[in-house]
Amino acid sequence: MRPLLRPPRLAPGARVAVVAPSGPVPEERLQAGLDVLRGWDLDPVVAPHVLGRHREFDYLAGTDAQRAADLQNAWCDPAVAAVLCARGGYGAQRMVDLLDWEAMRAAGPKVFAGFSDITVLHQAFATRLGLVTLYGPAAAGVDFLKHARAQEHLRATLFDPGSVRTVTAVPPGGTALVPGRARGVTLGGCLSLLASDLGTPHALPGARGGLLLIEDVGESPYRVDRYLTQLLRTGWLGGVAGIVLGSWAACGPYEELRAVLADRLGGLGVPVVEEFGFGHGEGALTMPLGVPAELDATTGTLTFDAPALS
Repeated sequence: MRPLLRPPRLAPGARVAVVAPSGPVPEERLQAGLDVLRGWDLDPVVAPHVLGRHREFDYLAGTDAQRAADLQNAWCDPAVAAVLCARGGYGAQRMVDLLDWEAMRAAGPKVFAGFSDITVLHQAFATRLGLVTLYGPAAAGVDFLKHARAQEHLRATLFDPGSVRTVTAVPPGGTALVPGRARGVTLGGCLSLLASDLGTPHALPGARGGLLLIEDVGESPYRVDRYLTQLLRTGWLGGVAGIVLGSWAACGPYEELRAVLADRLGGLGVPVVEEFGFGHGEGALTMPLGVPAELDATTGTLTFDAPALS
C-alpha cells in the first residue's frame, strides 16, 4: 500500500454535498443531519435522489444511473468541497461501474466520507483517484445524530485534522488480541463488502504493507468466519502489517466472535487490536483510509504520520 493524496481540509462556509449512493434516507433523519452540518457553519446541498426510492427495489435510493449521476455531479461541481454519504445500506456495488473516473479525477481532490456499504466506493476512490477518504459516520445516520462523540470526531477531522492525528480506542475497547506495534497505510472498511468486492475492477489488490481496519454489523460469527476465510484463501491478507478491529454490532455474543477473530487472524503473526470504536457502534470514530500510520495494539492507539486532510 502506498500513501494516497490528501484532499484539502474544510473551512467555515464550505459547501458540502450530501448523496445517497446506496439506500434511501428518511426525510426527518436527513433534515436532522443537515441541521448538524449547518451548525458547523457548512453549506449543505442535497443531491436530487437522496430521498428517492427505486420503483421495484425499495432498498435503493433511485436507479443505479440516478445514484451514480448524483455522486458524479456532486463531485464534479467546482463549488463543492466535500461529498458526504447520507447512509449506507446496499447499492454501491450496483452503481460504481457507472461512474466516469476520468471526469472525477479532473475535478480534483475533495473530501469523501461514509461507511458500511460505502466501503465499495472507498476502494474505488483509492484505486481510481488515488485519494485519501474518511471512513466515518453517515450524515443522516442514527448513530451520528444521537452521539456527540461521533459528531465531534468527524467535525475535528474535517476542520482540524491535526488535532486527531492520534486516534485512541474508546474505553473499555482497545485491547490487544495480538500485542505489538506495526506501521503501514490504512485501508479497509466493512468486512462483508471487502469480501464481496474481491476480484472486481475497482477493488484494492490486497492488504500487503497496510494497516487493515475492519468491522461489520448483523453478521453471525460463522459468517464473519466465512468472510475472513475468503480473504485468507485468496491471499488478500498476505503481507498485512497490522489489523484494527472496529465494532461488531449484532454479530452474536462477543466471546464467540472474538474466538473466530483470534482463530482466523492470530496466525498472521501481526498485531491485532480489538474493539477500537469505529463502524456501526455507538459514537463511531472517523478513520482516514490511505494515510501512513503506526499502530500500537498494546496501548490501543493509531497515530497517523500526517493529518488526514492537507
